[in-house]
Amino acid sequence: MLLHWLFFAIAQACLCFVSVTHRSRNSLIPKRQWLQDLVTWDQHSLIVRGERVMIYSGEFHPFRLPSPGLWLDVFQKIKALGFTGVSFYADWGLLEGNPGHVVTDGVFSLDQFFAAASEAGIYLIARPGPYINAETAAGGMPGWTLRLNGTLRSTAPDYLNATVHYLSVIGKIIADAQITNGGPVIMVQPENEYSTWPGESFAQFPELFNRELMTFTEDRLRDAGIVVPFAINDNENMGYFAPGSGLGAVDIYGIDAYPFRYDCGHPYVWPTYRFPTGWQTNHTTFSPSTPFTIMEFEGGSGDGWGGVGEDMCAILVNNEGVRVLFKNNYSFGVTIFNTYMIYGGTNWGNLGYHGGYTSYDYGASITEDRQIWREKYSEMKIQANFFKVSPAYLTATAGNVGNGSFVSTSTIAVTPLWGNGTTTNFYVARHSDFTSTGNASYTLTVSTSIGNVTIPQLGGTLSMIGRDSKIHATDYDVGGINLSVLVLYGGESEVHEFALPMSTGEPKLSNNSTAKVAKLGSAWVINWQFTTSRQVVTIGDLTVYLLWRNEAYDLWVLELPASEPIGNFTSMSKSNVIVKAGYLLRTAIIDNNTLHLTGDINCTTTLELIATPSDSLTSVTFNGSPLETTKSSTNNLLATISFSPPEIQLPDLSSPYHEWKYHDSLPELSPTYNDTIWTLCTHTSTTNPLGKRTPTSLYASDYGFHTGSLLYRGYFTSTGTESTFTVNITGGVGFGHSVLLNSTFLGSWAGSGANETWIQNFAFPVTLEVGKNYVLTVLIDHMGQDEEAPGTDAVKYPRGITDFSLQGREMEDVEWKITGNLGGEQYLDLVRGPRNEGAMFAERMGWHLPSPPSEGWESRSPVCDGVDGAGVGFFTTGFELDVPSGWDVPMSFVFNGTEGGEEGTGGNYRAQLFVNGWQFGKYVNNLGPQTTFPVPEGILNYNGKNDFSLALWSLDAAGAKLGGFALVPKAFIKSGYSKPALVDSPAWVKRENAY
Repeated sequence: MLLHWLFFAIAQACLCFVSVTHRSRNSLIPKRQWLQDLVTWDQHSLIVRGERVMIYSGEFHPFRLPSPGLWLDVFQKIKALGFTGVSFYADWGLLEGNPGHVVTDGVFSLDQFFAAASEAGIYLIARPGPYINAETAAGGMPGWTLRLNGTLRSTAPDYLNATVHYLSVIGKIIADAQITNGGPVIMVQPENEYSTWPGESFAQFPELFNRELMTFTEDRLRDAGIVVPFAINDNENMGYFAPGSGLGAVDIYGIDAYPFRYDCGHPYVWPTYRFPTGWQTNHTTFSPSTPFTIMEFEGGSGDGWGGVGEDMCAILVNNEGVRVLFKNNYSFGVTIFNTYMIYGGTNWGNLGYHGGYTSYDYGASITEDRQIWREKYSEMKIQANFFKVSPAYLTATAGNVGNGSFVSTSTIAVTPLWGNGTTTNFYVARHSDFTSTGNASYTLTVSTSIGNVTIPQLGGTLSMIGRDSKIHATDYDVGGINLSVLVLYGGESEVHEFALPMSTGEPKLSNNSTAKVAKLGSAWVINWQFTTSRQVVTIGDLTVYLLWRNEAYDLWVLELPASEPIGNFTSMSKSNVIVKAGYLLRTAIIDNNTLHLTGDINCTTTLELIATPSDSLTSVTFNGSPLETTKSSTNNLLATISFSPPEIQLPDLSSPYHEWKYHDSLPELSPTYNDTIWTLCTHTSTTNPLGKRTPTSLYASDYGFHTGSLLYRGYFTSTGTESTFTVNITGGVGFGHSVLLNSTFLGSWAGSGANETWIQNFAFPVTLEVGKNYVLTVLIDHMGQDEEAPGTDAVKYPRGITDFSLQGREMEDVEWKITGNLGGEQYLDLVRGPRNEGAMFAERMGWHLPSPPSEGWESRSPVCDGVDGAGVGFFTTGFELDVPSGWDVPMSFVFNGTEGGEEGTGGNYRAQLFVNGWQFGKYVNNLGPQTTFPVPEGILNYNGKNDFSLALWSLDAAGAKLGGFALVPKAFIKSGYSKPALVDSPAWVKRENAY
């Protein structure tokens, strides 16, 4: 069937039900089959099992959701978008924190990730690094690599050798999960953004950006058994490593783009200096033999210490951004398109870089606690579902953008996509000014199989209202599919028009329709104005729904499973159902005359079957329960699902009656404290590019400490002349520090959202006694290393004490010791990984783990009592939960901060949260912005006992206590999710040699 012209209102508005396919696969000629023939490609698209597939994917990092039982939930929510793929990183720094020991079990195993992707029907693009960026500490490289003498991400022998073991292990894991072995992996990206970094490129650093490193990395992965195509993500769209570029290291050339940038504080201001234009020309020049590929496109944005919060980042890249910029990408003919992030997750266990806080929500379509209430989720859904059933798009050729071309006004820009073998042309229209929030009216003149046509033909004009974009199609070819349902949607009051061949029959309008119908030549033309009420047009066997966009958002297009090997993966040979529902539909199966649905609701919800493969369906189940059905006026099956949220007993953590146990976590201030087995700072040289400014290195990484917090003790014997201590400390953006002389508090730096280093002078309050021994104690919050490593070793910038002076004394007169997490790189907790613990005494003792030895500890509350004076207090408690089966209840720990100057308390304090031993939050009261810390089910035991600990660090002499603290359910969702198993969370045992 050919649809002569379709005008998709705000977006492409075709959620097409596919019942039968008549496509021939013999016409698909793969470009290259020298390694395998299941995933091939040509200049147009990827071809999977002989069929062209739009790889519409989202970024999802398993290590940021350390509850493997919830991975399927996220995959199903991505599948429900109409997406076909997921891109994921592996974090080398989490897997090989101890050199030579790659940990790939527990939450670090990818087996359940691959299984969940296959069950949901999601193809995977694996991105193992070694460098990943991803706003992770050191860009995902282990802390011990910071000591390498050679430049990271170069051909320095020590760096290359460091990657070998990791690449062989992770490469084998990925290879085993390839499509050729029955798994979901269809593409692999070696390295990450290697070719360029903004402002840095081959031209500047030819000795660093070179083919030898890429070849070395690829060879290690090929040696491990990877045979699917390799891709690259060129950060500046310069053609580096594209096939035929002379560097020729990859099979498929891809680019990255973050045009909205990262100013979440001004979310309605769109900077234009990196907005994409002319990409189709660049692609034709750089990589004409591969599909136009965007390996990362901004789907949200990150925030930083002292920022505005992730919800503001969601506004920066909101539903309007998806309408304008995503559709602009389609105008370039993108057929492999990955949005970063689709689900962000959490920087638990100090895995993030210093510029970001615990939340990695990223303002993504799926929130950190796995909710899907953001409007851009729905906007992405209606776009992705159109391209999934538009085979003509996959071979279309992008033309050049033109302001005023094809349209009646220069305020509108249109980019054409020519049919190139099909009769279909697409025209992507937007404001000529990307950022325009104004309105524009226009008519469109296009070439069709019946000649040039100016639309609308039956009166009125088309509209571009605010930040918007539209895709117009002519002679829409559905690829031989029997089309029974077509959904067209738009904004209220907008005029739209479509036409069908006369041979399809005379259109019949629903009683409430205000559409105009006319014969023009050999076509029926239907012109209408959208209202909030549904209108229906029937033409022969085709039913066309004219929907207000908000109603279209409630439609779910669910693929029915096919026989293996297709299963739940997308294919044009599969049948679909379209169901109007509420919050989420996950899966659909038809058994005899019953449609079995799984999904989620957050209020009483009515289901309506819009399209099914059979008119004989008589019953519906939802999450295994049968529903009572009725028929609508248009003969669609209807069913209502009732909603009544359960009552859940939650602990009142702020109550004076809730039992907390307390222990001092800075006993190093006691004159009897023994630090005999601390690490002496004896290194007289360093490989750090900054060089050494002190007699012996005081850089934490030189001694194997890379995360969480750092603690120094500096010994000297007084001559009576010392009156000040000056120290230069580096802890990363947002860090803080406190300095004490013996047990006397000298002062703190409370941190800022701009400084990663701070020089501070401390005056001694009394004259020191001649011949007496003194200890300087310096506690530093280590916020993580930088993320950027374009070959300049920026991530090696040290953490710890970079310089100091003691008035009247030589540097050599002070002997320094250091500690961080117990064991350093030989960390003890292999289950929770190398970054979960820091230098705090309670952490070194392991008291943050379940069932600490707190029986004889003081009863004290972090809310009612807090910490007296400057120092660190450790608080622990327990509580039980009992969430009924079938309910997904995302929960968060929420702080109510305190202001400075309150009696007995100060406003400068920090807190770390440990849930069953897992560090799931770093709260900074004076900086923020994060006050809410989600913890996923599986880490949090929803049906049993939980151990919770909080390390409260007061940076003020006045002390600190929480203004309030609570465990809060963020939603009650009646859910068809698979309840996750509890994550292995080993309890406390006495640690040998803990100090």
